[in-house]
Amino acid sequence: MGSEAMGILHVSLGVLLALGLAAWLVYWYVQDITQKRHTVLRNYPIVGHLRYFFEKLGEYFRQYFFLNDREERPFDRATRGWIYRLAKNEGGILGFGSTYDLHQTGAILFVNAPFPVLDEERLPTPPLVIGEGWCDKPFTGRSLINISGMSFGAISKPAVQALARGAQMAGCWMDTGEGGLSPYHLEGGCDIIFQIGTAKYGCRDDQGRLSEQKLRELAAHDNVRAFEIKLSQGAKPGKGGVLLAAKVTPEIAAIRGIPLGQDSLSPNRHRDIADMEQLLDMVQRVRDVTGKPVGIKTAIGGWQFMHLLNEAVLRRGLHCAPDFLAIDGGEGGSGAAPQALADHMALSIMEALPRVVDSLLEADLKGRVRVIAAGKLVTPAKAAWALACGADFVNSARGFMFSLGCIQALRCQSNTCPTGITTHNPRLQRGLDVEDKAERVAAYCRNMGKEMDMIAHSCGLRHAREFQREHVRMVQPNGESVALNMLYPYPRPA
Repeated sequence: MGSEAMGILHVSLGVLLALGLAAWLVYWYVQDITQKRHTVLRNYPIVGHLRYFFEKLGEYFRQYFFLNDREERPFDRATRGWIYRLAKNEGGILGFGSTYDLHQTGAILFVNAPFPVLDEERLPTPPLVIGEGWCDKPFTGRSLINISGMSFGAISKPAVQALARGAQMAGCWMDTGEGGLSPYHLEGGCDIIFQIGTAKYGCRDDQGRLSEQKLRELAAHDNVRAFEIKLSQGAKPGKGGVLLAAKVTPEIAAIRGIPLGQDSLSPNRHRDIADMEQLLDMVQRVRDVTGKPVGIKTAIGGWQFMHLLNEAVLRRGLHCAPDFLAIDGGEGGSGAAPQALADHMALSIMEALPRVVDSLLEADLKGRVRVIAAGKLVTPAKAAWALACGADFVNSARGFMFSLGCIQALRCQSNTCPTGITTHNPRLQRGLDVEDKAERVAAYCRNMGKEMDMIAHSCGLRHAREFQREHVRMVQPNGESVALNMLYPYPRPA
């Protein structure tokens, strides 16, 4: 073909492309001005789409370019950077001073001792036994920091594998979340707390009721150390778990005992638990069947729950008490949740935790019931605050997600997580290297413990379990700090 013919062909292709583009723009224009759903597009056809484009990208521009290190929500850049450094064994070292605002309301300050503890005076943080004297197989919690409930389904196979292996290396436990026990939890060899959610996934019979046979099978695993009856979680109190059909794979459907290709929707409460008596009956039933400690996970909306719980335990006897309470603050939220509940339902852990501990102290039950705190307690300072309030352990979900490489893309529910943590897309999961991330999970857990102990030593304490409320001060709206034991005085047993 000659050069002249080639030129004609190129011109013809160009004309066709131009006509095609013009036809597409006309079609797009007509579609915009005739639709009635979007006012902007009806008034400004074609160019109005730029508004939605920039709105979609806005959160990413704000995250990376416009918000400063302490502004972003739910976790600011400084906090995420701290966690990344802990997970990479790079230490929480900074230069030229902190950007933390010591004058903001709610700021946490620790009371440094004039004569800190010397190296030779320090002691390792002791483990704590859960359920001792009240069940056949009590459980020793070795780590102050542990992995909170994240279901297989909500998070991916490689994420579960990395968390389980990292937990084993660090000596912390891993909560299964309500999605049941998968082989990937077990292959890590870590301590596991099995969560009994409102749908009884992983321990239900054909009618969806609690199966004692399934409980026995679960308890037969040495790694399964305890059971947790979930009433609610901080992300969405009063709403059950949601796993959209796109994330219900054949494997997940089999583990949960649910149909394939349907949304996995948990009831908003246990159908067989309608009052405190039935709740304690369930605690006793699961403990009798499994021989292992049984606790309760709940968000706190007021003081009625603790009053009813204490009254029932004191009336029925200490053998009826839960072996632990996992208190989730309203700021929790690793799972998908309705915004109305995520924004406005349940008390913050900052208010709920001291009140729960006070209630147990007043009833003289604190020695019987261990307290686990959760709710954005992802830094050593926040976790140390929780111990000072009276928590025995701290759980974190999103802290460990950051250690896996989470970049806070806010797409957990969409199956498009760019880091492979909350997606079942094999292409996206490929980027999550299990061995490398397991090391980071373990490093984050270990370094959290080390830095909590460092704060304790600076307060004149030998280890982090010696924190008391007088070691912490909180800044008030007038800019002055008040000791925590003045805000929440220790109650005396009734």
